[in-house]
Amino acid sequence: MALPVGTAAPDFALKSKTPEGLVEIRLSSFRGRKVVLLFFPLAFTSVCTEEMCRMTEALNAYGRLDASILAVSVDSPFAQEAWAQREGIHIPLLSDLNKEVTRTYGVLLPGVLGIGDVAARAAFVIDRQGKIAYAEVTANPTVLPRFSAIEETVGRLD
Repeated sequence: MALPVGTAAPDFALKSKTPEGLVEIRLSSFRGRKVVLLFFPLAFTSVCTEEMCRMTEALNAYGRLDASILAVSVDSPFAQEAWAQREGIHIPLLSDLNKEVTRTYGVLLPGVLGIGDVAARAAFVIDRQGKIAYAEVTANPTVLPRFSAIEETVGRLD
């Protein structure tokens, strides 16, 4: 079960591949800012590509709301980087290859397509104090999160 609204968002440190190399990104380094934390099943899939491209297009709008966007999947950082380059994705993609963060947030989806465990499609909005202000896990990984509800939540946070 996903972490509920009002819960302190668990800190994590995950790797992301950037042009400068592998970097570690900690959720706690965003304290004082609003964060949209997205979990997605797999890079190089159509629905995940649509979601990350839509959020890339919205980066400026979220920036004006003083919010950062982070996206987590169980893919390797190298696969995430190749996908981001191919699709023009400019959101930090964080690798949870060992599935610890996905499990901690309660969004591990077991046995997808006979491939194995992946992240469910989920969205969390984390306020400036590190509390979850919005939580959504889609019932089906082919369904996108409610972008309007995410943006509305970010906009009403101080």
